[in-house]
Amino acid sequence: MEAGQDLDQSAGKSRRDSFDVKSSSNTQLVPKNVTDLRQNSGFSNVDIFTYEEMTLATKHFRPDFILGEGGFGIVYKGVIDKSIRPDYETIVVAIKELNPDGLQGDREWLAEVNYLGQLSHPNLVKLIGYCCEDEHRLLVYEYMASGSLEKHLFRRVGCTLTWSKRMKIALDAAKGLAFLHGAERSIIYRDFKTSNILLDGDFNAKLSDFGLAKDGPMGDQTHVSTRVMGTYGYAAPEYVMTGHLTARSDVYGFGVVLLELLLGRRALDKGRPSREHNMVEWARPLLNHNKKVLKILDPRMEGQYSAKIAMKVANLAYQCLSQNPKGRPLMSQVVELLEGVQSKDENEMLQSNDKGVTLYEDRGHSPCTPQKRNPSSSNERSKPANGRSNSEPSPESDLYNPYPNVAVSSLESNEKLAST
Repeated sequence: MEAGQDLDQSAGKSRRDSFDVKSSSNTQLVPKNVTDLRQNSGFSNVDIFTYEEMTLATKHFRPDFILGEGGFGIVYKGVIDKSIRPDYETIVVAIKELNPDGLQGDREWLAEVNYLGQLSHPNLVKLIGYCCEDEHRLLVYEYMASGSLEKHLFRRVGCTLTWSKRMKIALDAAKGLAFLHGAERSIIYRDFKTSNILLDGDFNAKLSDFGLAKDGPMGDQTHVSTRVMGTYGYAAPEYVMTGHLTARSDVYGFGVVLLELLLGRRALDKGRPSREHNMVEWARPLLNHNKKVLKILDPRMEGQYSAKIAMKVANLAYQCLSQNPKGRPLMSQVVELLEGVQSKDENEMLQSNDKGVTLYEDRGHSPCTPQKRNPSSSNERSKPANGRSNSEPSPESDLYNPYPNVAVSSLESNEKLAST
C-alpha cells in the first residue's frame, strides 16, 4: 500500500486529550482516490476552493508571489478575503499547485489532503483547503512567515539561529512526530528533514509536506513493507536496505536533523572534505566523546550553551542515530528529554543574568544573532539548496538524493554498519 491509499480512518485519534482531530465523525470515509474525493464532501474543517478563487488569491499566479518551487510544482503566497469568499476574514495563505507533469502525483497530493484533513496539532501545518477541479490540484495551507528551517540554519550571510531557538525548534518538531506516532494507528512521516520543518512569525516549528506519510503497522505487525522513498542522508539504513518501515525510521531522521542543528552542517555536503561528505558517518563516532563533541558544534553558537547540556543533546542525537532501530528512543521520550533541556536552559539563563553575564539571547528579541566570522571554516560553509522539491525522488530511485556523487558511497557505508 502506497502513501495516500486506504488510509485508516482511526489514524487521527490520539491517546492524548490535548491533541485534536479535525474530523467530527468517526464514521467519515477517507477518500481512496481523486474520484472518491470529488464524490464526497471531503473533510468537515477543510474548505473546497474553485480554481478561479485560487487564481484571484494569487493575483493570477503572479511570479513575485512565488514562495518556492520544486518537482511537485510551485508554492505561492496568497490572500483570501471577502472579495473571494464572503464568509472569510482576510487571511494570508500558502498555495501549492501540483505540476501535472512533475514527479509528485495524485497519490501524494491525496495523502496530504487525507492526513492533514483529519489531524490538527500545534506542530503540524494547518491545511485550510484544497482545489481539485479538472486537471488542477492545489493545496491551501496556513502561511508560515519565516519559511523553512533549512533556509535559516544553512544561510551563508546574515543572522544565525541561536542555541535556544534551535532547541525550541527541535522540541516543536519532536512534538509533531510524537503526535503522529501516538495515534491509535501510528502515522509514519517518512520524510523528516530541515526543508519540511516550517517556521511561523514567532519561529514556532511545524511539520509540512505529508505526501510520503504512511499508516504504521497494526496488531502483530512489526513493520510496514513499502517501496523505499524519502531523502538520502535522512532515511534510516534498515529502511533503505529492506523497505521495512517503522516509527523508529522517523526517529533516525529526527536524529539527523538534531545533528544538523548542533553542527550547523547539511546531512550531505560534497563541498566539505571527502571524509566529511556524510555528516552522520563522520560525526556519530564523536558524539559520545564529550571533548570531541564540543569541538565540532556550530561555532556560530559559541557562548550560548553550557557544555553539560550540549553533551546531553549530543548524546540524544547519538541514540536516535543508532544502527539498531530498537536502540533508538521513542519520540515521546525525545520530547521529555528536550523539555528538560529547555527548562535547564532557561534556569541557567536566569542565573547568568543574575550574575551580570548574558550567555543567551533575550527571548523578546530577534531569534537570531549576528553571524561571527570563522576563518577556519569559511571555506567549508554549506552550499545553498539546489532548488529541488521537498519530496522529489531522483530519476534512478525513489530516494531523493541532493548530491548523487555522495549518496552511493554513503549508502554503502550505512549498509555495512547496519549489517554488523
